[in-house]
Amino acid sequence: MGLVDSVELPQPIKFVFNWGRKYSLWVFNFGLACCAIEFIATSMARHDFIRLGVIPFAHGPRQADLLVVSGTLTDKMAPALQRLYQEMPEPKYVISFGSCSNCGGPYWDSYSVTKGVDQIIPVDVYVPGCPPRPEALLNGIMRLQERIGSESLRQRYANGDRPEPIVVEEPGEPQRGAPVDQVKADA
Repeated sequence: MGLVDSVELPQPIKFVFNWGRKYSLWVFNFGLACCAIEFIATSMARHDFIRLGVIPFAHGPRQADLLVVSGTLTDKMAPALQRLYQEMPEPKYVISFGSCSNCGGPYWDSYSVTKGVDQIIPVDVYVPGCPPRPEALLNGIMRLQERIGSESLRQRYANGDRPEPIVVEEPGEPQRGAPVDQVKADA
């Protein structure tokens, strides 16, 4: 923890720091299954998340800001994921990408499947879907960037706890909590 984390910075300086962190996310992809192919598709020319300031392939966890866990996490692989997360420098962010990493997906009743990445490491953004669309990952990244742009590192480290995770809606799905008659009217 340095000087930036221990004192309250003036708003213009805080804006510049957060702007720099928001648009220079180095991603470490922990691809375990078919969702990793969707992650790769998001980095290709059609979706191109590099235009959002996301550098897709960090050389290792020590150079990464963002960990994207995509696919089925087994109990045997969980300690490796936890070790990689611990090697990442602060501030670090995690996106759980796909139903398998969110809750075990269609394999939730298997004896060897971890019932969600959040049982091993804290998650900032949940992206649902089996497999999730690249647009959903882009939406999750943009929502995370909004959070990074408004966060105070001093408050984040003083409290020691993380804010509530963001749940990204699938494209074309009705908003959660919307009245049933409104959902039928929209369809």
